Amino acid sequence: MASVQSTTNTPSQALLDSVNGTSSSAKSSVDTAQDRFMTLLITQMKNQDPLNPMDNAQVTSQMAQLSTVTGINKLNSTVESLMSSMQSGQSYQAANMIGHNVLVPGTSVTTSGTGGYFGIDIPTGADKLSVLIKDSAGSTIRTLNLGAQDAGTLPFKWDGFADDGSVAKTGSYKFEVTATTAGQSVTADALNYAEVMSVSTGTSGVKLNLSNLASVSTTDVKEIF
Repeated sequence: MASVQSTTNTPSQALLDSVNGTSSSAKSSVDTAQDRFMTLLITQMKNQDPLNPMDNAQVTSQMAQLSTVTGINKLNSTVESLMSSMQSGQSYQAANMIGHNVLVPGTSVTTSGTGGYFGIDIPTGADKLSVLIKDSAGSTIRTLNLGAQDAGTLPFKWDGFADDGSVAKTGSYKFEVTATTAGQSVTADALNYAEVMSVSTGTSGVKLNLSNLASVSTTDVKEIF
């Protein structure tokens, strides 16, 4: 009687096909993979050549492959479950931020005649801090000299006036930050001030949707008001 190995995949090959996605059937669960393996192994043993039977090493090797594949599938399932639970928890926590204002990386400040808020993150502090507010053409309309500042995330308010004393037109402006200590430039990151309007969850994780139409990660938030 001919060996089954000459007409069908060995159990180990069938398992590898299942893992690599080359099986003709749909992706199997762990239990289905185990059942298919045992069916193939029993069939192989029933139809083996009595004069040239499978040796113990081959059976042991195939059983070890089954154990490895099963363990990997269960681990993947557990990790996916943990990630899903973690993302759900993050969504619920982020939902508490709806209606709050936040400082996040950005260089925009908006005024409707009375100025607007912005922020600056200075990791090491500075003995001189200045901000240039520019219009859409890139021209500086206001220079703010903010003096010495300690390290940290700092909120500021522009009063809405230009350097010539006129009220700036309603709209969005860009601002640039310059920070120095002992005449040497130090790091100072510009921050947008915006309200959290909603929370969304996708393949990239939990996102906060802001009043300035930006979407940011919760890790981008420097300060909450």
